[in-house]
This record gives sequence, structure tokens and C-alpha cells, in this order.
Amino acid sequence: MQLWFFRFLVNAAGYASFMVPGYLMVQYFRRKNYLETGRGLCFPLVKTCVFGNEPKASDEVPLASRTEPAETTPTWQALKLLFCAAGLQVSYLTWGVLQERVMTRSYGATATSPGERFTDSQFLVLMNRVLALIVAGLYCILCKQPRHGAPMYRYSFASLSNVLSSWCQYEALKFVSFPTQVLAKASKVIPVMLMGRLVSRRSYEHWEYLTAGLISIGVSMFLLSSGPEPRSSPATMLSGLILLAGYIAFDSFTSNWQDALFACKMSSVQMMFGVNLFSCLFTMGSLLEQGALLEGTRFMGRHSEFAAHALLLSVCSACGQLFIFYTIGQFGAAMFTIIMTLRQAFAILLSCLLYGHTITVVGGLGVAVVFAALLLRVYARGRLKQRVKKAVPVESPVQKV
Repeated sequence: MQLWFFRFLVNAAGYASFMVPGYLMVQYFRRKNYLETGRGLCFPLVKTCVFGNEPKASDEVPLASRTEPAETTPTWQALKLLFCAAGLQVSYLTWGVLQERVMTRSYGATATSPGERFTDSQFLVLMNRVLALIVAGLYCILCKQPRHGAPMYRYSFASLSNVLSSWCQYEALKFVSFPTQVLAKASKVIPVMLMGRLVSRRSYEHWEYLTAGLISIGVSMFLLSSGPEPRSSPATMLSGLILLAGYIAFDSFTSNWQDALFACKMSSVQMMFGVNLFSCLFTMGSLLEQGALLEGTRFMGRHSEFAAHALLLSVCSACGQLFIFYTIGQFGAAMFTIIMTLRQAFAILLSCLLYGHTITVVGGLGVAVVFAALLLRVYARGRLKQRVKKAVPVESPVQKV
């Protein structure tokens, strides 16, 4: 347990060594009112990073392809939905299988040698972010985007939490099984509701408490009844659960910070580019400080199979993000949630088939309870939105002459 915690502290210190001086510099420029007094070649860069750009009336462009689509036939809509569902399933099922393969299996094993395992999760995070940055950059160049107005430094906070959540996610697979990890992600709604109740004083409907309770019951049934993994012990299980808790906490902060950033009128792909830009800077700098970048590159050179897996893993992650934006833009968040909930169920099944995880009957029933509760949440939320729309009083139409 101490080893992964030490690695976490080292990585966090590496990110802080870049973020803290940058943040202090931002505050310095703000106090000096550099926006009004600054001049020279560096002024545009400082203005963009620290202050952002003022929106112009001529730059008002729809943020995403959320405009009402033209009249299409039901067959065409069904084909588009099938395309989105297939793209999400293929991207993230492949990503899940490769993630477990890279973090839990050896490379270069022979009859006389057990091979070696890849252990540096941060190197994988860097590869994922570099490819996502390239994909987002090309998309921004090829497709017209709204004028970017947010100060660039504000992406760094979401980037930091995003990198740490990804690191926790990869590291957790060293201690817990992939099905356990998937169920932990599915139960993220519970801490979100708790934080909303304690911090924001939010109130929730009865069905939200019911589904949260069902999710907790299902996860408990799975964890308490499933057979132990060959490499598991109480200590390793505790380490895995702590890492999963870290993943959920950092991921929740990332999504909330991004929601606040969207108030600056940007597109989802611009958000993807900004977050991944700082993520690349953080992980690259930390790897260079630790001397781990060269070791990860050497591992890729020794094992071409790992290089192929890491590249395909990054491609699936980047393409999956684009499919997320397109699916939500075309069919809404509810349909996207249903597709991803089914994807999580398929991921558990696929992992058990490929890597031999054992799930008891009670554990399987717990999995079914979790996903039934998630689908119930989607259904109840959809009905609630329909009820609200019907309850809104419609003003009497005014005769226009």
C-alpha cells in the first residue's frame, strides 16, 4: 500500500511544481493589470492564457451541432443511433479490454521467462492525452468553432484532476478486478448525491434515494459474494478501493469544473483540447522529472505488442470522446446514458470471458440490481422532464396581424 501511495505523492508533487508557479504568475499579471499596460511580443500569449478573449458579436456561432436537425426519416435516425451506439460500444469495450491487458498481464513471456509487466500508469496517461490533443486540434482546425473566451490557465485545474483520476483508475487494476472497477464507476452517483446534500444543500426526489440505495445494495452483494482474485488479499483490496475512491473524487471535480467552464461559451471539442493540452504538459514534465519517460519508451521498444496495445488504447479513448459529443448532440444525454450503461454491463461480461474472473450467482444478481437501478434513474428522470414540460403554463397565442 505504501508503494502506490508514494508514487501518488511523487506524481502530485511533480504536477504541483508546474502548476503552483504558473498560478502565482497568473495572479502577478492580474495584480499588475497587465491587460491594460502590457505590450510586446509576449502580450497576446499572456492575454490569452491569463485573461482570455472578449467575445465579439460577429463571433457568435452555435457552440455545437445542437441545432435542430433537418427533417429526416425514422430510418435515417435509427441508422444514426445505431452508428453512435456501435461507435461507443466498440471504442470503450476495446479500451476496457486493452486497459486490463496492459495493467494486469506480462509482456515477453516465454517458456523459460515469466516476462515483465508494465507498471508506469502515468506513461499511459501521457499517451492517451497526446493522441486526444492531436484529434481535438485537428477537429478545431477542420470545423468552425466559436471564438474562445476562457483564460487558458483555468483548464489546468480540470487537467490536474483529470490526470490524477486516470492515474488512480489504471493503478486500481493492480489491486482489484476490472468488474469491481466498473461497478465502482457505476456507483459514483452515491457520493455525488452525498456531496450535493452536504455542500450544496440540494434536495432529491424519493426515486433518487431509492435508486441510490439499490445501487449500494447491488455493489455490496457483488463485493461480498464474488470469489477472491488469485492476487487479492485484504491489504490489496483496501488499496484498490482507496484508489477507486480517489478516481471517483477527482473525476467528480473534473466534471463540475468543466460545467463551470462551459459558461465561457466554448464548444466541447475546445474543452477537450484545452484540458488535454495541460494534461500533456503536466504528465510530460512529471515523467521527465522522475526520469520515467525514457524507461517507458524503452519498454515500448522491447515489446512491440505493448506499443500496439498502448497506441490502440489511446485511439479508442480519443475516438470515444468524439462519439460522446456527437451522441449527446444528436440524441441527448438520456440516450447516451442508456448506451453507456449497457456498455458497462457488456464490459463486465467481456472481462469475465477473456480474463476468467469468477462471479457467483449472488454477485451476478448484484450486478443486475445495479444496472436495473441505473436504467430506472434514466427512465424516472425522463418522465420527470416530460411532466415539467407539461406543467409549464403556455401563454395564449397572440393574434399577429
